[in-house]
Amino acid sequence: MAAPGTGRNFLFLQGPHGPFFLQLARALREKGARCWRIGFNAGDRFFWRDPAGYIAFDAPECSWPAFLDRLVEQHRISDLVLYGDTRPRHVRAAEVARRRGLTLHVFEEGYLRPWWITYERGGSNGNSRLMRIPLAQMRSILAGSPDQPAPAAPDHWGALRHHMFYGALYHWLVWFANRRYPHYRSHRDIPVSTEFRLNLRRLLLLPLHGLQRSLATRKARRSGYPYHLVLLQLAHDANFRTHSPFADMEGFLEAVIRGFAQGAPENHRLVFKAHPLEDGRVPLRRMIRRLARRHGLQKRVQLVPGGRLAALMDGASSAITVNSTAGQQALWRGLPLLAFGAAVYSKPELVSAPPAEKFFRAPPAPDHAAYLDYRRFLLATSQIPGSYYTARGRRQLLPRVTGMMLDPRDPYDAFAAASATKAQQSKVAE
Repeated sequence: MAAPGTGRNFLFLQGPHGPFFLQLARALREKGARCWRIGFNAGDRFFWRDPAGYIAFDAPECSWPAFLDRLVEQHRISDLVLYGDTRPRHVRAAEVARRRGLTLHVFEEGYLRPWWITYERGGSNGNSRLMRIPLAQMRSILAGSPDQPAPAAPDHWGALRHHMFYGALYHWLVWFANRRYPHYRSHRDIPVSTEFRLNLRRLLLLPLHGLQRSLATRKARRSGYPYHLVLLQLAHDANFRTHSPFADMEGFLEAVIRGFAQGAPENHRLVFKAHPLEDGRVPLRRMIRRLARRHGLQKRVQLVPGGRLAALMDGASSAITVNSTAGQQALWRGLPLLAFGAAVYSKPELVSAPPAEKFFRAPPAPDHAAYLDYRRFLLATSQIPGSYYTARGRRQLLPRVTGMMLDPRDPYDAFAAASATKAQQSKVAE
């Protein structure tokens, strides 16, 4: 009998910092598949520590679609593998995949992070199939599947340090060892040298930021005033930039602070929580102070450094975001949630939409039972326990994700089919 991956030819583009894509390719090869990797810089080359299957793209950016087309034809590629689907090269690659009928595998950070990663077909975040599956349909599919315990969360927040380390190493390589790739341009708005310095600085200051966060959280919780928690994202994050109504972070901050000034009771406070990977490239503190002064809120606004969120979330009256995955933590706790952008959890049963001033006057609670069903659906489909960045997390990820990639159905269709089969079997047994 042929191996399950026989006849499948996978082409990997840019992945998470670290060895995950290489280890995934090796696992697929063991199942009979063939795998190649396109590298755009020295960081990509370093993390593909295997002479087999590496293809360097060192031409001008304008030649990228034609280059990819030729490779797909030459190697008879059947599957394209991406980490995130919104960086410009990946957007063009997805267009090639759709035009040629390739299976498009998209990895992302977990929608239920930090304990899971996301695996989908065709797109993620605002391009995910979740955006088009109503809660009623999720509940109908779940009805045929018996309740199962959520998979164990394998990692701890220590994975954040691994993530930072790999990010710093990657950008150092691009900065100092990139001579083979003279045409490489990052999809970021800042030079690679600055990216490296920011990653290294963030890693070194992690203990200090932890202390600052602890003190700021204690201040917010012991103030005696009700507070609303703003879940900030990275200004350069693709989900924020692509699936948001705002051109930049300042636009979001202005909308929240203005809405709070117009709608919130006078004894309420507004607490901004920075992203755990916030590196200071955007002057958040200065922006927030200036906008608070503009709206007369100098004494009612606070910024908390990034990191653990639970203690701050536990004391909040509501949460506000563009489309951060941290919104799921608010929904888990039954907190009212205002989301400005397109998010996979933006279902009318769960999330409020702008205007912000209306939300702050009387934040409506989500349907908690509906959220639990939504969460069950995610855990049964696109959320896989593990981590890209730790050896233990990758060991837990790889066996399951390899099987899902070789399945001809995407995670949502596979689960729907399994649930329908179980429901039919139950009827026959009766």
